[in-house]
Amino acid sequence: MPVVLKRSWAADLDSATLYRLLTLRVDVFVVEQECAYPELDGRDLLPGTRHLWIDDDGEIAATLRLLEEPDGFRIGRVCVAADARKRGYTTRLMQAALAETGSATVRLDAQSHLVDMYAKFGFTVDGPEYDDDGIMHVPMRRG
Repeated sequence: MPVVLKRSWAADLDSATLYRLLTLRVDVFVVEQECAYPELDGRDLLPGTRHLWIDDDGEIAATLRLLEEPDGFRIGRVCVAADARKRGYTTRLMQAALAETGSATVRLDAQSHLVDMYAKFGFTVDGPEYDDDGIMHVPMRRG
């Protein structure tokens, strides 16, 4: 089965797919990174929220969330399953999300060790580094 990039508005996302997206995020951010924090932040089902993911042979291998904000967009919750890394899935997701945002301002909060990766998509550091539940992050902006 081919690897397929999928996208859905929050309102159109079926509950089984949402559950699988959230499971991947918890597996990566809470379990793998050993960071106990409230992953469910109330923004996954907002009207302007879009979910993008990579379906690899029926499994959700990677995902990101694109939020509409008053002054542009915010990309977040970018993650790839441990056994699906190094396949270019983050690049595919980022390119798809940025195609949807056009020339609008896009913000994200990058884990500090990923700043160079996001810079490849035109993001620049937009504030001081900060500690978010024990993981250093840097605010970044494009546009």
